[in-house]
Amino acid sequence: MTAYGRGLSRAMGASPHPAWRQALSDTRGRLKPEYDAVVVGAGHNGLVAAAYLQRFGVNTAVFERRHVIGGAAVTEEIIPGFKFSRASYLLSLLRPQIYSELELKKHGLRLHLRNPYSFTPMLEEGAGGKMPRSLLLGTDMAENQKQIAQFSRKDAQAFPKYEAFMDRLALAIDPLLDSAPVDLEAFQRGSLLQRLKSLSTLKPLWQAGCILGAQLPQYYQVLTAPAAKVLDQWFESEPLKATLATDAVIGAMTNPYIPGSGYVLLHHVMGSLEGMRGAWGYVQGGMGALSDAIASSATAHGVSIFTEKTVAKVQVSSGGRVQGVVLQDGSEVRSKVVLSNASPQITFLKLTPQVRLGQEEWLPEEFVARIAQLDTQSPVTKINVAVNRLPDFLAAPNTPRGQPLPHHQCSIHLNCEDTLLVHRAFEDALDGLPSERPLIELCIPSSLDPTLAPPGCHVISLFTQYTPYTLAGGKAWDEQQRNAYADRVFDCIEAYAPGFKGSVVGRDILTPPDLERVFGLPGGLYFARPVPLHSGYRSPLRGLYLCGSGAHPGGGVMGAAGRNAAHVVFRDLRSM
Repeated sequence: MTAYGRGLSRAMGASPHPAWRQALSDTRGRLKPEYDAVVVGAGHNGLVAAAYLQRFGVNTAVFERRHVIGGAAVTEEIIPGFKFSRASYLLSLLRPQIYSELELKKHGLRLHLRNPYSFTPMLEEGAGGKMPRSLLLGTDMAENQKQIAQFSRKDAQAFPKYEAFMDRLALAIDPLLDSAPVDLEAFQRGSLLQRLKSLSTLKPLWQAGCILGAQLPQYYQVLTAPAAKVLDQWFESEPLKATLATDAVIGAMTNPYIPGSGYVLLHHVMGSLEGMRGAWGYVQGGMGALSDAIASSATAHGVSIFTEKTVAKVQVSSGGRVQGVVLQDGSEVRSKVVLSNASPQITFLKLTPQVRLGQEEWLPEEFVARIAQLDTQSPVTKINVAVNRLPDFLAAPNTPRGQPLPHHQCSIHLNCEDTLLVHRAFEDALDGLPSERPLIELCIPSSLDPTLAPPGCHVISLFTQYTPYTLAGGKAWDEQQRNAYADRVFDCIEAYAPGFKGSVVGRDILTPPDLERVFGLPGGLYFARPVPLHSGYRSPLRGLYLCGSGAHPGGGVMGAAGRNAAHVVFRDLRSM
């Protein structure tokens, strides 16, 4: 049974009547002709930017084309009674400053921290009637070493040192996430005053260098080398290396043997939830509840949020400065600045007029060409599954009553026994074919949050790769292709957990083109890298800023791009 293309239910957050929507209907639900700032798109970064600007005294409105806020951080009831985090599904990278400064707990945000957090079952015949082995990792280092020792005692001894090494790099990078990147333009071409002001952008880099010290060359290798090379220097057992390598390729058309993939290894240690570094968790009510909490904080201070209001274009004055937006229904909304939470491609190639004033272009030709050449094609197909019982893994059988066990709360890695399996899955996609044995990250948020599904039932998130955006021969994905791929994924899960296919109540299949169409993500659910911009957020067009995952420091449900952009915009408004 598939829910794809069948009149899906309206989106729902943690409650059917979020506080932000109630606040707007009570007081500020009418569209005004003018605001100080307009934010295009109510993704989590756009909401964060709006919340901060309003707190700074900047009257702000947010326009969202869908009927639900949150962008990729959304909860939708796709199958009656089952609420899914339809795109993004885990929380860890959200900046702690945002959590505290926007008072998200006060505005309803509740988290379920995961411990253990990673489970990798093996496909192997158990010798002498024994169960297949598995690798379970959590916050207890001694228990982690015991688990790893099943595969290599040497790796068990090395693992604490590896974690400490990565923790130190994460600590060094941390301040870089909360500030604009180094303003090279000001250094190279700015006035003396601009150069002096830009010196402040060097402070986070100096702090990072002090933390890394003499080990800077080793850390540089982590940021630039293939993940497989980094992991080979630490470990010998394939199950451990492959489990860690999944963090290096998640959401990107790359594999552990490609240079630069080592950087994303940081993701399992970079985050922090409720004061616990490296913690990952589920949001009570799904990821849409996070967006609702940010929106509630924003509207409590006066932000106006409008859904089903599509921005058609950015308006530019004859003097070459942004002066507002035009909505799809023809309404004109004036503003001093526009912040775009949309992708760089949509912002600069679709929303911004490509018009000349005399010999002057609104956007430089080379800048437009660079945006047009961005490669953000994602290998991810997200499959949301409703089941009537928990998966029963051969490596960790269920209890007779079928209650959730510790491994059910984890990110469950399938087809991850060997890094070569990951590499082969990647090579299939290069030929335009969905992977024969896809990389699968299986999460069951209802194992910790029973509000997401009917009693005894569960919601399952399948983050799978590699699937090409366009199939071999230039073919587009159709219903038959989607279902054939989903069936292949289900066959893989069945090998690890017999009976899984019989438990499925319904499913929602989102290939890269589907993710692009539904969520406005060019190429699909891509772990975005920021576009080089002046200050990280200012565009070449005066008054137009990026505040989404296409701006520094990039993708993930982090909120840093929105927070940082708001600070840059406020400084610019004060100097106007």
